[in-house]
Amino acid sequence: MLTIRPMLLSDLEEIEETLTTDFDDFWTVSVFKQELQNEHSEYFVCLQDKKIVGFAGIWTAVDDIHITNLVTKKTYRNHGIGTKLLEHILKIAKEKNLPSLTLEVNENNKSAISIYEKHHFQKIGQRKNYYKQNENAIIMTYYF
Repeated sequence: MLTIRPMLLSDLEEIEETLTTDFDDFWTVSVFKQELQNEHSEYFVCLQDKKIVGFAGIWTAVDDIHITNLVTKKTYRNHGIGTKLLEHILKIAKEKNLPSLTLEVNENNKSAISIYEKHHFQKIGQRKNYYKQNENAIIMTYYF
C-alpha cells in the first residue's frame, strides 16, 4: 500500500542515493534542506512498506503553484507512484484555491508527459536548452 506524508529532514539520507542515480544533479541534499525551510515550499514522500519510493515538491507563488519535482525511484516505476504523488499535489493545489498548477518536463520524458496529459495538463510553452545536453523543457499547466 502506498502512503504519502510530508518530507522530513530525516528523509534526506534515504533519498540521497535516488538524487544521484535517478534524478538530475541540481537537486542535492543541500538544496532540499533549503527547500524544506522555505515557507513557500512543500515536499512529500511516497512510502511503500515504510520505504521511500518517490517524492515530489511544490512552490506556491502569488497566483500559481509550481511542481518543482516529481520523482519515482527507477526500480519502482510503472507502479502508480508518480500518479499517486501527482494526484496528491492536485488535491493540495485545489485546496489552495489558486487558478493553475505549472511544471516543466524534459521533452524526452515521454512517460511523465503522458501522465500529465492524462491528468489534463496542457502544453503552453517551451524553455530552450533548459536541461543538460541542451534538452528543451515543455511547460505544462493545469487550470482549475
